[in-house]
Amino acid sequence: MTLKTLLMGAVASAALAPAAFAERGSDGEVSIIYWQAPSILNPYLSGGTKDIESSSLVIEPLARYNEVGELTAWLAAEVPTVGNGGVSEDLTQITWKLQEGLLWSDGTPVTSADVKFTADYCMNPEGGCAQLAKFEGVENVETPDAQTIVVTFNQPKPNPYGPFVGGQSPIIQAAQFADCTGAKAPECTEANFNPIGTGPFVVDDFRPNDVIQMSANPNFRDPAKPAFAKLTFKGGGDAAAAGRSVLETGEFDYAWNLQLAPDVIARMESAGKGMAITGFGPLVERLEMNLTNPSPDLPAETRSTVAEPHPFLSEFNVRKALSMAIDRPLLVEVGYGAAGKVTCDLVPAPAMFASGDMHCATQDIEGAKALLEEAGWTDTDGDGIRDKDGVKLSILYQTSTNAVRQDFQALIKQWWSEIGVETELRNLDASVFFGGDPGSPDTFQKFYADVEMYANTFDGTDPQAYLAAYRCGNEPKPASQWQGENINRFCDPAYDALIDELARTGDIEKRAEIAIKMNNMLTKDTFTIVPLVHRGRVSAHSNTLGGVKLNVWDSEIWNVADWYRID
Repeated sequence: MTLKTLLMGAVASAALAPAAFAERGSDGEVSIIYWQAPSILNPYLSGGTKDIESSSLVIEPLARYNEVGELTAWLAAEVPTVGNGGVSEDLTQITWKLQEGLLWSDGTPVTSADVKFTADYCMNPEGGCAQLAKFEGVENVETPDAQTIVVTFNQPKPNPYGPFVGGQSPIIQAAQFADCTGAKAPECTEANFNPIGTGPFVVDDFRPNDVIQMSANPNFRDPAKPAFAKLTFKGGGDAAAAGRSVLETGEFDYAWNLQLAPDVIARMESAGKGMAITGFGPLVERLEMNLTNPSPDLPAETRSTVAEPHPFLSEFNVRKALSMAIDRPLLVEVGYGAAGKVTCDLVPAPAMFASGDMHCATQDIEGAKALLEEAGWTDTDGDGIRDKDGVKLSILYQTSTNAVRQDFQALIKQWWSEIGVETELRNLDASVFFGGDPGSPDTFQKFYADVEMYANTFDGTDPQAYLAAYRCGNEPKPASQWQGENINRFCDPAYDALIDELARTGDIEKRAEIAIKMNNMLTKDTFTIVPLVHRGRVSAHSNTLGGVKLNVWDSEIWNVADWYRID
């Protein structure tokens, strides 16, 4: 579905497939395992997928994307379009209408005031919102009545489906979070760990980085759902243990993100307890190059901005040489098999937004050496490590703890050693690395290393908000409670101008041209981001769990209200 047809009114129906159960809670308990354990249930304070997706069981958006990428009304009565009058002809305004009779899990009514509060919460200049790019260009949010929300943009917005859309931008209850705005946001443990929501489940007990116990929301809008009375969300361990717990032992019903070698998954499946499911969206495993100096000798504010450039990664030729040394086809073979593809794009899907430029597909060790020589990086003391002006090419390379990622680290360390680069490897517990704790030095947002590796994605099929994350000033820093999406501190006014141009461009083909140009500025034009593998999302569910529809365009567990037990 194109943006144009969506705006004109061709949107998916909110109705889902009929459930295979008759009453709420009739199927007992369901168990989910994410080997990256949730550390918070507020996606506005964490960009980690495990936090966004666990939160989606409890708090929900006005609209979200279904399993084929179609925008679908959720808490809203319908998706606003130009065709139905919900989007103004000049594209500067979108008007949402809430469904009638919506209740929070505490029994109080959901109103437009909650939606406006959510926007104010994220856009508070004294706080740090991990999803701020979703609200790019929002001028104000008005609530003419209890059911109506009018969002006005500062210019025509051909893609007005950023705020309150998708698992990254849910509605939070104004009453619960009233005293949790701005700098106080991370301090509100009760609200952040036990949000009052509209989703199919409510939190009974949340133990960060461990387990969440939930029960069916008694005020969920469909009286027959969810089928399960209880839900256990287990976090931690590793991908192999998670896979075994569903595919071999049957201990759990659903396992997320089986980042395992394909032959390992096949062996697990042969036990006959469950099945692996795969879908390709825009998920890319990549390297982020730190453009700032991460030295622990510098104050935190300096380490978080380009005020102090990185001593060698600020050089284009160094970043390019590091990319050239990597054998991506081998990484795909070793780590993902058929669930991976070589890519040089940050945005490899949908196809119309992908450049398809395969400049990085072939490893070139000799070319990388020559490039470093040309840039003046030579081994002056014979220790095998290139240096220049007293600075050695010595890299701290960090990622989360995971067998595939550690295999990648080992291979990349070897290839970089062949071009004269020393590499120290660090792997961190995923619950910490992808958490949003402003007090931790080990989060991917703080980026206290030279290079880090991870993958993330975006809601829906339009990459506007995703690419807007790299705007100057959107870097995580102390003043933003270490929230922000511009992880490597990239800053280019020309890129910012393209963000603005994309925001006001309606023609879908021109939008694709701009997005590809932005992709290239981050990748092949600067090698600030070094894509490695276009990853299929691989998860697994037990043979006794029905209703699962893997979604690569939104929260993976988006339709948990429709899951049921197969006898």
